[in-house]
Formats: sequence, structure tokens, C-alpha cells
Amino acid sequence: MWTKVKKWIYLPPSKRKLFIEAFFYLAWARILKSLPFSKVAPSLGASMLETPHTHDPNNEPTLRAISYAVRTMSRHTVWESKCMVMAIAAMKMLERRGIESTLYLGTAKDSSGQMTAHAWLRSGRLYITGYEQMNKFTVVGKFGKQLNAHAVRRGIERA
Repeated sequence: MWTKVKKWIYLPPSKRKLFIEAFFYLAWARILKSLPFSKVAPSLGASMLETPHTHDPNNEPTLRAISYAVRTMSRHTVWESKCMVMAIAAMKMLERRGIESTLYLGTAKDSSGQMTAHAWLRSGRLYITGYEQMNKFTVVGKFGKQLNAHAVRRGIERA
């Protein structure tokens, strides 16, 4: 326990702030997950739209930092923060910074023949969350979060 506290204390303030933001969005996404999907879907972006597979190289450190923060903090929540919760949290963090992303929903059958589901998030050519398992699933839905010029300007001002 003490080592974790020491690690937290010695983190740069910017990284600490990102971890706190990730924790907040994981909580928010967990609440959203408890609602009917038809109510949540419109906030995820345009249905069956994919954002471009190219990105601004200047965004790459931000994409990697958000991916790391969400994956790290998901292991420290008292609630379940699995693939869908992580994908929504990361999507909202990217949206806040004016960065487009696509959330994928996939299904597959497990070894016992039961249907399983998975969610993952991509921005540009980088997969932010859920990439470890995505190849086992068939995409059945996607939500592209495109941002208009005004939203992008706002995101740049906040970053």
C-alpha cells in the first residue's frame, strides 16, 4: 500500500490530474452502462460511422496517455470497469480534447457456445482501449464521434 501512495505522490501533477479525470469518467461511464442502451447510444456518436484511420501525430502522446490512464484507473475502481466502461470513458476524454474516435461493439461465442460481447475504442490508427481482445470479435456496431470545427477549437483551448 505504501509503495502505491509513494508512486502517487511522486507522479507529475499533469499525470495525477489525468488519472483523476479517468477515474471520474469511468464512474460516469459505469452509470451510463446501467441505463438502457437506446438512451446512451446517441451520446456515443453517429451510429455505424467510422472516423478516419489517420490522426495528427501531435495527438499521439495524448492518445497514449489517455489509454494508459483509463486502463490503469479501471483496475482501481470499486465498481466493475470493463471494456464498455473503459471505451466510453476514453471516448469522453478524447472528445473533451477535440479528438475524434470510433467505439466498436463486437460479439463472439466463447468455448461453451455462449454469446459474449466486447467494446473497444480507436482514434486514428491507434487503439485506445480493448485492443487486446478485439480480434476475437465480429463488429456488430460502431459509433463515430466526429467533432465539428467549433468543438475542436474548444478542445484545443482546454488541453
